[in-house]
Amino acid sequence: MRYLAIFAISITLSFGAANPPIQDRTGTGLVLSSHELANKIGKEVLDKGGNAIDAAVAVGYALAVVHPAAGNIGGGGFAVIHLANGENTTLDFREMAPLKASRDMYLDSKGEIIKDASTIG
Repeated sequence: MRYLAIFAISITLSFGAANPPIQDRTGTGLVLSSHELANKIGKEVLDKGGNAIDAAVAVGYALAVVHPAAGNIGGGGFAVIHLANGENTTLDFREMAPLKASRDMYLDSKGEIIKDASTIG
């Protein structure tokens, strides 16, 4: 039996899925994302015997190419997964700051914000 996964990625609501979902050949899997090509790639993974987690990863990589505003590679998110054996689990893959980052790294010696320091350079 295939894994059933609900893969939640933090994406702005305006980037919601606008394409119809695609079922795999057996009718037991379903792929839905914000881009038709990513949906097709996820379906191919299911058709070739991959599980929902395999398909979700493939869709994520495809979206990095066809819908880069959605984040994906290098971005963060959460996955809520329900396995065929009834087990539920979650993944938290939020972004992390570099180890040397500090609360005041964009402030001058007077505690004032250094203009553009957090976005340029």
